[in-house]
Amino acid sequence: MEAYATTKGQVVIPAPLRRKYGIKAGTKFIVRDDGEAIILKPVNEQYLKNLQGSLRGKGALKILMEERQKDNVRE
Repeated sequence: MEAYATTKGQVVIPAPLRRKYGIKAGTKFIVRDDGEAIILKPVNEQYLKNLQGSLRGKGALKILMEERQKDNVRE
């Protein structure tokens, strides 16, 4: 499949890929440059489900609470 960029840098994603990944009007994307390619990841329901629990056991809650305490002290 091929796609072309417009003068504004917009790219049309082919319909089969939009259907496959559940991309609709207004879908947000995470755009990443891995040094060799531009990667677009749609932020859709499946993406959010995959994130669920991904920070478990990594101390994220403790870090968040410490940051909130620091913010409260600053105010």
